[in-house]
Amino acid sequence: MRHSSMCGADASGRCPRLPGRSRKFVRVNRTDRLYAIVEELRAGAPAPRTARWLAARFEVAVRTIERDISALQQGGSPIWAQPGRTGGYYIDASRTLPPVNFTPQEAVAMAVALQSMPGTPFHQPAQSALRKIVAAMNVTDAAAARLLAEKVHLLGPDEAVAPAEAVPALIADALSSRRVLRIDYRDRSGSASSRDIEPLGYVVNGDAWFLVAWCRLRGGVRAFRTDRIVSTAITAEVPEPRTLSREDLDIPYGEVRGLPPL
Repeated sequence: MRHSSMCGADASGRCPRLPGRSRKFVRVNRTDRLYAIVEELRAGAPAPRTARWLAARFEVAVRTIERDISALQQGGSPIWAQPGRTGGYYIDASRTLPPVNFTPQEAVAMAVALQSMPGTPFHQPAQSALRKIVAAMNVTDAAAARLLAEKVHLLGPDEAVAPAEAVPALIADALSSRRVLRIDYRDRSGSASSRDIEPLGYVVNGDAWFLVAWCRLRGGVRAFRTDRIVSTAITAEVPEPRTLSREDLDIPYGEVRGLPPL
């Protein structure tokens, strides 16, 4: 005896495939789909997935998948395209976060903290980090975080939160690139100079950020205020490593402290 009411059988008496056994996703909004694409590529790594395969998986057009992949790449996700018949998209799983247990409150706390980041060398990396954290959260917590963020309001004009002067990318990446920089600099009196420098670190004093570097023009360690660097060019030269000592940071504006260990 057939109990069609137990499985919702159709007129032919066949039971439809249960959602849990289907390899296709129910249609989801774009934010959830972006998260799911990353997880799908993580699960398949290091093997690539074609745009056509992903489109069938998420029941969208191939062009939609291509736009989603582009958005993820621009957001900092380490997704690469592998050409050829056996190619497709793949992700560097070692550089991605698995689902993590950030609470909605922790995610929003990071978003609030980011309001002090504009005008610093770490503004763009911090935004990318927050996007990765939210993308790695489970769907329910990510939705709760977005809802909570909508309830947080900032008093005052945008310029009170975000300084107009953004740190140029070459300055922001100076320590990571490990290259000699050629800069045009204007000091507090307005005098201009061109110099080759070897970046060594950063110092922050209130809203002002300084790039600490070995200045080849002066033959010593100098601190260059980032908003006074007029132009920057990166050279191909990799300088010999230098150690930045506490004496080098003997700045007459107060005690210099380091960040707590990560």
